[in-house]
Amino acid sequence: MDLKSILTNETVNLHLKGTTKEEIIDELLDMLVAAGKVKDKAIAKACVLDREKKMSTGMKHGIAIPHGKTDSIESLVACIGISDNPIDFDSLDQEPSRIFIMTLSPIDKTGPHLRFLAEVSLLFKSPEKRKQLLSVKTSEEVIQLLTSDEE
Repeated sequence: MDLKSILTNETVNLHLKGTTKEEIIDELLDMLVAAGKVKDKAIAKACVLDREKKMSTGMKHGIAIPHGKTDSIESLVACIGISDNPIDFDSLDQEPSRIFIMTLSPIDKTGPHLRFLAEVSLLFKSPEKRKQLLSVKTSEEVIQLLTSDEE
């Protein structure tokens, strides 16, 4: 999967302002709407929040991957946001999150969704990559870091 074709400067925010899980989800969705990748924010938000009710997408190491499946988009879309402040996201390790990667995909297309989640989770197994991501200054650096072939 080519993350470069999915993530763009418009879908990266290095300074999320939200202080709650729902505010962070709203901000990430606003980014996707502004980039023209999501037309109906309400439908997208409902599917992400529904997924969160089933099980939190707060992972480990300060990373959360809110995601959902909806008919309101035609192909997989994604964005990444970094918060200056740690946010309680009901994470598996009970630690707050600062790195947020949201993805939405069509209900009838499972493959790209699973590949994206697998690829993103692999990227963040490296403590070095997580540390680098939290110190980048531009969206270009985020995309470069996430799409470099180095592990």
